[in-house]
Amino acid sequence: MLISKRNILKTLRTILLIGFGYFFWLMLNITLEYIPLNTNVSFLMIKQTEVVERPEYLWFFYSHVYTSIVVLLAGFLAILRKDFGIKNFHKNAGKIYIFLILFLAAPSGIYMGIFANGGFLSKISFVILGCLWWFSTFKAYQLARQKKFKEHKHWMWRSFAFTLSAITLRMWKVFIVYLFHPNPMDVYQIIAWLGWIPNIILIEYLITKKHL
Repeated sequence: MLISKRNILKTLRTILLIGFGYFFWLMLNITLEYIPLNTNVSFLMIKQTEVVERPEYLWFFYSHVYTSIVVLLAGFLAILRKDFGIKNFHKNAGKIYIFLILFLAAPSGIYMGIFANGGFLSKISFVILGCLWWFSTFKAYQLARQKKFKEHKHWMWRSFAFTLSAITLRMWKVFIVYLFHPNPMDVYQIIAWLGWIPNIILIEYLITKKHL
């Protein structure tokens, strides 16, 4: 019996939902490590120079961590394009997504990128990522305001590709460390770029092929 295209798409959708749920749960656990505020846990343990010498660093860090997990969920729910029985759910989820990125998540990410581990190559990658994340989200917002919804959709996909770098960056890190055991600083330089470039290339391909 031939499997219909609809069944294939339904299966892929289910796999994506399960996959996203799993990785979101992992990201949520990472976020919860910083509640209550703790400067001696996880990532902050290797950023004590910034914590001690730059009081504002923690404000940017916590702004980024706490808002990014909400952005990740809001963006995913908005992309599903279902109202879940709630009027204007897609629209409101998108508003939360856009607001948090433009005013908190992206600006704080750009600031943190200036002090990223791994030297100049890592710093420049994270700063570029933050700027592209902000710009693509702002462009999506502009197009929605202009009621150019097809273009809006494409730019939201680009924005979400950058949002997903929070997950793909960590996936690449596990993969590279497991296979090659490189120097920790080398890992940062590699995943700083691998975390988002393949994402945006895939989205551009899908947009070009009219799959999105």
